[in-house]
Amino acid sequence: FKAPSRDHPALYRDLLRTNRVHWIAEEPPAELVREKMMECHFRFWHQMALVPCVLTLNQDGSVWVTLVKPARAITPGQFAVFYKGDECLGSGKILRMGPSVYTMQQGKNRGENPKKEEIDKIEPAT
Repeated sequence: FKAPSRDHPALYRDLLRTNRVHWIAEEPPAELVREKMMECHFRFWHQMALVPCVLTLNQDGSVWVTLVKPARAITPGQFAVFYKGDECLGSGKILRMGPSVYTMQQGKNRGENPKKEEIDKIEPAT
């Protein structure tokens, strides 16, 4: 798929799944084990700004990552790296991604093309 522009909604996603996460200090963090969910921050390339997210722990040690705001150009095979404050918690390889913002809009619009104002509302994560 080639998007018509760098900021097309098809390039943005807010849900992904990793393989088993390699945790650095705790295997996995106690809060994640206790609550099955944990707020933290995430990035998938080292110069990107940290994005707030919620991790959901799966039985096999993988996690679902739900981003507070959709991020651009997440790709399977990249590594999701998780942080609490300045501390790197660990990382996991991105295996699967949820539907793109474009796909979600198509579902809401029942096949209508998204209107320009709707696309403009999607702020790129820088």
